[in-house]
Amino acid sequence: MDPTVVGTKVASSVLGPLVRKLFVQEGPGAGLVGRPVRLSALVSFKGEKRALGEKELHKLARELVERSASTAEPEAVADALARTLHALGDLDLDDMQAVRLGHRALADQLYTQAGGPGLVRHLSQEATDLYTDLLNSACLHILHFFTRRSTFVARTLVEQSRRLDELIGLADLLLTRLTSRTGEDTAFEGQYTRYIAARHSRLTIYGIDLTECREWPLDTAYLSLEAAPDIRPDDILGDRRPPSAPRPVEQALAGHDRVLLRGVAGSGKTTLVQWLAVTTARQEQLTGRLAHLMGRVPFVLPLRTLTRGGAALPVPGDFLTAVSCPLAGSQPPGWADRVLAAGRGLLLIDGVDEVPEPERARTSRWLTDLLAAFPDNLWLVTSRPSAVREEWLGGEDFTELSLSPMSRADIAVFVHRWHEATGAGGATAEALLSSVRTQQDMARLATNPLMCALICALHRERRGFLPRGRKALYDAALAMLLERRDRERDLTVELDEESQIELLQRLAYWLIRNGRAEMEHADAVHQVERLLPSMPYVAAQGTATEILRHLLVRSGLLREPVVGAVDFVHRTFQDYLGARAIVEERDFDVLVAHAHLDQWEDVVRMAVAHARPDERARLLTGLVERGDREQEHAARLHLLAMACLEHAAKLDPEVRGDVEARAGELIPPRDTREAADLANIGPFVLELLPGPNDVGDEVAATHTVYTAIVVGGDAALSFLTRYRDHDSLMVRNRLAYHWEQFDTEAYGNEIIRPLLDRPGTSVVVRSQEELSALSGMGCYDTVELSGEFTAEQITAALDERLLTSLELRHTALTDLTFLCRYRRLRQLSLSDCLDLMSLESLRGLPLEELALSDVPALALSTQWGVLATLPNLVALDLEDVDLNVLGDSGVSLAGVESLTVEAYGKSVDLGAIATIFPGLTWLTVGFARELDVAPLAALPRLRHLSTSHSCFLRNTHELPATVRLNSPYPM
Repeated sequence: MDPTVVGTKVASSVLGPLVRKLFVQEGPGAGLVGRPVRLSALVSFKGEKRALGEKELHKLARELVERSASTAEPEAVADALARTLHALGDLDLDDMQAVRLGHRALADQLYTQAGGPGLVRHLSQEATDLYTDLLNSACLHILHFFTRRSTFVARTLVEQSRRLDELIGLADLLLTRLTSRTGEDTAFEGQYTRYIAARHSRLTIYGIDLTECREWPLDTAYLSLEAAPDIRPDDILGDRRPPSAPRPVEQALAGHDRVLLRGVAGSGKTTLVQWLAVTTARQEQLTGRLAHLMGRVPFVLPLRTLTRGGAALPVPGDFLTAVSCPLAGSQPPGWADRVLAAGRGLLLIDGVDEVPEPERARTSRWLTDLLAAFPDNLWLVTSRPSAVREEWLGGEDFTELSLSPMSRADIAVFVHRWHEATGAGGATAEALLSSVRTQQDMARLATNPLMCALICALHRERRGFLPRGRKALYDAALAMLLERRDRERDLTVELDEESQIELLQRLAYWLIRNGRAEMEHADAVHQVERLLPSMPYVAAQGTATEILRHLLVRSGLLREPVVGAVDFVHRTFQDYLGARAIVEERDFDVLVAHAHLDQWEDVVRMAVAHARPDERARLLTGLVERGDREQEHAARLHLLAMACLEHAAKLDPEVRGDVEARAGELIPPRDTREAADLANIGPFVLELLPGPNDVGDEVAATHTVYTAIVVGGDAALSFLTRYRDHDSLMVRNRLAYHWEQFDTEAYGNEIIRPLLDRPGTSVVVRSQEELSALSGMGCYDTVELSGEFTAEQITAALDERLLTSLELRHTALTDLTFLCRYRRLRQLSLSDCLDLMSLESLRGLPLEELALSDVPALALSTQWGVLATLPNLVALDLEDVDLNVLGDSGVSLAGVESLTVEAYGKSVDLGAIATIFPGLTWLTVGFARELDVAPLAALPRLRHLSTSHSCFLRNTHELPATVRLNSPYPM
């Protein structure tokens, strides 16, 4: 949805009745119309049924202008608007064609029909904006009127009707966010959001060609990855679904006002920040899960920029200045404070890991102060996984999410897009994908967009021959970026690859040693100047300033983000080159002393890769011994040492044994984060993981399985076969959840088919290939389909005689008629089914459990009665559903015994719950901030009440003693 829909600040309760005056009233029998109606026959100011004259039409237009919040040239705007609306009777359109056009296109046609630019030539910019806003809003309500007047249109254009309802609802919602804007603020916001959309609409994708780092349009480049909550053992609530199920990151962010997002280098954190900024600035298609961005103003705040040179972190009025926004000087005084005070801000704070360790406490205080002053905004903070401790912002109600590695499907999409952007053929893309699937070391590297881009570029440059291992990949990438400069002519400075690397690695080491992501230009010149006496060939090429300029312009690895600052194009190259310099200097004690810091983690790994065998032994022994001495850092140091073994092709066996012994003490992992850390060690860790008979409990077994899944490859598949007969449903469901991570046929035969011999195992299917394979197995009963499967594909594959439990996620289905054949279906879950419009087909099904999550097209106030026709329904799970509306329906579901409600910070009326569900025995309310539980005393059968750990409960003393309370914060 675009801002023109809401800029007028005229509520639908006012605008709707005024717009209806433009059309004739329907007489008896109008609902029987069987074909579209011409607009000229509908308007009330033309033809035999004329009810409005020209004078009345101008009066109506003036009223529209007067009802807006603007005072810009009201008479002139009203005249232009009246002339434009009068063109309704001249358009060669019928009502169906108009609805299909959409309100913006209809407004464009009216504008053109009424005279185009001549209509507004005499208006000021503010008056022109008002005219455009009012015209778009009027057209939205005109189309809404059409969908309500004809049963023919309502029947054939149901989706458009629903969309218009949603748009109008959102427009009204935004009035509360926009009422504080002055005309000056509105004009500046338009200018600012256009700047943000342009500034962040392109990505730099390294390796797109071999002549420069070319930019890629964000609309083409953006790849929606998945994120999962950081789950600890005490968060696991049940066996049916594996903990921490990943979701598309845009959906995972929805419902949370404050999010700390973790992701490894190159995983797409900054790209996500750009996408959110651009999407919010454009205000287009912000419905469903993106509706929370409506009316928001994005502030992109990269911490490496804000902390440059030890500068004081900015207050809101200085946000634009701090990020060198060219519009900073023209913002109205106090504008940023007004935006945040109104709760309209989207603050995108990127890169906690790029803040030097000593300054992170200061950064945390700055963020805490902003939250205290402006609590009602949306906040996203990004960081590398280990840069900040768990619950770093937990006291500020931040939800912690982690970006998941790219799936096989994500990799395929990225590779094809990269090859389309470079003009390479599809055959080259398929050849690369085949290599990634068959070469385990490549598959382990291609887990994030940065590494995928490097692999794509190297595959093309080397005509299909890929290096093996991370160090070899980086070596080849550097050669690709540096060697081709030697082939260029007419350069005043000529440096070979080795000379450039020597200079670059010294700059990288300076940055690492000083804990900086950027250095001042003068410091960079000084570092180059110090090296010149020992590099006579380079010194002969020019001064230190000239040599640095050459590196900035020609190397492809350095850049000047702002005048007077120098940094590497990506932290990965800085760490790799810095590690090389450290090894050459034999600064192993420095490495060991800093190894507990997240900024040094990849440096240590790459140092082991660069080092000779005796140097590796010294470094790894130092990590082990320091971990033995310092309990606070023991786990981190010992796991890091184990991860380094991947890069130690030759190493003293005794040192290797010491490292493996220390890591073995940290196994099995206690949560998904520890599992991911272990998996980063590589295939070596599989030899240390316990088998099913040696692991303590099902939680440990589940995390052990997850570790092997993240490692991936044939060796991991062989390990996982040992767990396929595990007694725990939680463990088996974890195995069944990750089919997509492996070859479909191999994993299907080795894991999925044996799992299906145990009833109740929930198999997750994400592709047509997997669905076809499952269909051939013929012994499933519980299935989750995640993706845009059609009803025909589902019914062709899933046998109605077998299926008892079905979950549909991320589908494009609009109705569930196909479910009528599944007469044994007992459990149904509908999640992220954005186009689903009706539950009518559920009538008569023997459902016992139903879950609804993010089904925005469902008008539950009218669909609620369907649930009352399900006599066997005993358990209901609702996410993001307004129970207050449902309470007004008068429907009671007395048979429901178990209810789960995910509130995501919204208020929950427990009185409505007590009215609708009088037979409850078990109630779970998730993600609520505060609950008054007094109304639950009216539920005679209630025995269990469970809430989120951060929820405060009031009036718990009124609950009967028979109610078992599971909440750490009763009041």
